[in-house]
Amino acid sequence: MFTFCKPISTKKRFSPLRKLNNDFAFTLFENAKMVIAADWDQITKGETIFLEREYLRLTEKCTNSFLKSRYVVVYSGKKPVGIIYFQVVDFRAEIFGDLLTKQVDTIKSTRLKLFENYIGSNKDEVLMRLFTCGNNLVSGEYGFLFAKNIKPELAHQLVLEITEVIGKEEKLSGAISAVLLKDFTHKLNPEKLFKEEGYTDFFVEPNLVVDIPIGIKTLNDYILLFSKKYRNRAKSILKTGVSLEQKHFLLDEIKLHETEIYKLYEEVYEKAKFKLLKLPENYFSEVKKYFPNQFFITGFYLNGKLTAFTSYFLMHDECLEAHYIGFEYDLNHEYDLYQNILYCNINAAIENGRTKVNLGRTAAEIKTTVGAKAVDLICYTKPQNTISKLILKPFIGFLQPGEWTPRNPFKEE
Repeated sequence: MFTFCKPISTKKRFSPLRKLNNDFAFTLFENAKMVIAADWDQITKGETIFLEREYLRLTEKCTNSFLKSRYVVVYSGKKPVGIIYFQVVDFRAEIFGDLLTKQVDTIKSTRLKLFENYIGSNKDEVLMRLFTCGNNLVSGEYGFLFAKNIKPELAHQLVLEITEVIGKEEKLSGAISAVLLKDFTHKLNPEKLFKEEGYTDFFVEPNLVVDIPIGIKTLNDYILLFSKKYRNRAKSILKTGVSLEQKHFLLDEIKLHETEIYKLYEEVYEKAKFKLLKLPENYFSEVKKYFPNQFFITGFYLNGKLTAFTSYFLMHDECLEAHYIGFEYDLNHEYDLYQNILYCNINAAIENGRTKVNLGRTAAEIKTTVGAKAVDLICYTKPQNTISKLILKPFIGFLQPGEWTPRNPFKEE
């Protein structure tokens, strides 16, 4: 069990080199501009876009009306050995109404029913503040990064201690309802410590990842690896997609079509299982402006009208990271818009020499039909008060993956 250092006043919480113990200290920054660039960059070394200052500054700029960011540099002596990224998001009561309905129906709890009544009459009030180690806009382990000489167990302990300290300090400006550590492919160690500190681990919808085999030069080469059934299916989808004209957007073109792009994004967003955060309309042009050679948008036109788009990052680690998409649902079935988007991403990865395609969460079964495999993701959460305990049970249940059937399109060896 850790003995956490005490939270301090608002004025002093951004003081440099706050001592954790005899070996480590940390500095907290309120915004990306204040972060000491050399210290942060010494840890990231340009290895991952989603922890680079440029992307985090962009995230902050695009979401400053509903999301606050916090940045931490961890030091051994005066040498930076790690970085941690936090987000603070407030959720209004109306979001949780549907989540609690089933719980109220199945559990005879006067307290829970009173709470549901409260939600019904206070829909616009902030009900839960979520303090997240990680990025709520993307899937994956983008909450912290440490130097290679810091062993994972020690890194996890430092993250846990700093999360506890800063989370308590955030209460100075409002009640933190829950802490979330998100999207890990393996359990954090030491497991015992997380349990002692009141954290619960749970699985969320998995990431779907396509591995591009060595020697694959074209999308057709990739599809030839499929069994006859799935090969014919892929050919049928791509044949339907022939009527869709694909166009790669430059920055000026993204700005020109931003309203159309955003409407298509909204169609997908409105059907999302849980509407965590909605992007601002200028998000896509801002990302392209900051990352002109790493972020791309491809539009799909039908009879001269933009009917779908996909966006992706070419990452530094030989991976294509699928980002946000949008399409007209009314045309999806007839023109296989969604599955053409998936094949577009795979084709882009092959053309750019990438060995992996991270297709993200959702629609797991469909993604496995194009060759993706599920990678389980684990999150950790900790309620901060009695009300948050009531909220978190249905909230976690809602985020956990439902039943689905994985498909294997490849030929049997």
